[in-house]
Amino acid sequence: MMRHALLAAAAAAAAAAVTLPGIAATPSNETTAKPSARPQARAGHVAERPARRAARRPPRAEIGLPAAEAEQLAAASLAYFGEYRCEFDKKLVVSMNPRHEAYLDVAFRNRVYTMKPVLSHTGALRLEDVRGRMLVVQIATKSMMMDTRLGQRVVDGCMNEQQRLAAAKPPSGEGLGIDPERSSPAAPEAVVR
Repeated sequence: MMRHALLAAAAAAAAAAVTLPGIAATPSNETTAKPSARPQARAGHVAERPARRAARRPPRAEIGLPAAEAEQLAAASLAYFGEYRCEFDKKLVVSMNPRHEAYLDVAFRNRVYTMKPVLSHTGALRLEDVRGRMLVVQIATKSMMMDTRLGQRVVDGCMNEQQRLAAAKPPSGEGLGIDPERSSPAAPEAVVR
């Protein structure tokens, strides 16, 4: 008899839970399960995602740049300006900085880096990021951009129109001395095929 009374009470509680979804029987302390870390999605409802941040990062603070000296002015005049086509369909754009004389802006992807031109003793032109992150090296026939903190090339094989013309022009003079026909006075004429 007691058994039938318990079954009837359980059936009534189950029926009440089905007919009234907001009211459910509370289980005893012994069978209470721990709540999960994530809330369960209700049937038929799409789980709500947290809203993405609408605001972007604030713009970088302007750095006080020292006035350009004569060497920097000379180096800036040697830079190739305009668009550079690079490997893997990447591109750089080099232009004068409108706020600071003899400083250059290098645009790559969605960033613009303010750079100081420095002429190296090897003849290459170095464009050094004023924040110390990026470095662009320009030589007569190509340019490349490096991330100095990571020690990796970001993009290589970049050529401006002037660099393309210099690369297409045959070398003048005797070259670097690595051509075997020019290095020895009596080079053999035989060619192995």
